[in-house]
Amino acid sequence: MTTYADDDDVTLFDRDPDYIPRVAAVHDMCGYGKCSLTAAIPILSACGCDVCPVPTALFSAHTMFKDYTFNDTTDMLPAYLDAWRKEGVELDGIYSGFLGSVEQVALIQRMYREYPKALRLVDPVMGDGGSMYPTYTEELCRATAALAEGADVLMPNLTEASLLTGRDYPGRNLSEDEAHEWLKALLDLGARNVVLKGIDRGDGKLRNYVASASSGADSAIELVHDRLPYMIHGTGDAFASALCGALLAGRGLAQSAHIAGEFVRSAMRHTRRQPHFEERGVSFELSLGELTGLVG
Repeated sequence: MTTYADDDDVTLFDRDPDYIPRVAAVHDMCGYGKCSLTAAIPILSACGCDVCPVPTALFSAHTMFKDYTFNDTTDMLPAYLDAWRKEGVELDGIYSGFLGSVEQVALIQRMYREYPKALRLVDPVMGDGGSMYPTYTEELCRATAALAEGADVLMPNLTEASLLTGRDYPGRNLSEDEAHEWLKALLDLGARNVVLKGIDRGDGKLRNYVASASSGADSAIELVHDRLPYMIHGTGDAFASALCGALLAGRGLAQSAHIAGEFVRSAMRHTRRQPHFEERGVSFELSLGELTGLVG
């Protein structure tokens, strides 16, 4: 269910149907668990993208597990990006997610300078449920907020919105007026477009809001999805990856956010039938064909 007309939507990428867009996925890699690059690579590929990973950290498993190893890759990334520049790599999008250190913000900003035509797609993966993730610090959150300036799409959940803006975490039950207020605060950070995820008013629906600086927060588009009666780890990464993939397939921003929401809901249904899904996270594999069909 949507509450927008196609004429109201914003298209950020004009795709030739015979062209495969190239996107750098700046994210961590987990050996076990369904998130980050483990999700981004197959989901973006299902949308017809050439995915170029930039690993910001290496985890044995994601942080919902009791035992995991964490290795920061910051020291290797300057040479990694130097090699790309020497080879003349071209990018259509730079999609950033989980970061391993404050210094990696400057590395992403370097990529913005070296690839000025690439879409800047920022998923500020910092926390959920009102709390930061274990490897994050207040300093890293403040640094990540700098990526909002000039972002073509900024896509936080409500925890991340509070960390970006310095406002108190509001919980997930926001009225329409409150959602518009939060969207304005996020647009004021300098983002061109914002997708605010995960509003839950307890009516069996989940709502995401899409707003553009060109039309203002009060003209935000509301996207409504049926809410499943359970939550699963990793849905934020799956949503952001599908949204980025749909954008690079030439879909409008609101349509892309709607596609991403429906893809995640489909994946969550399959996930309940998988072993240890509570720990491992969202199993999206059986929904990838559906996603390919949705993005066309």
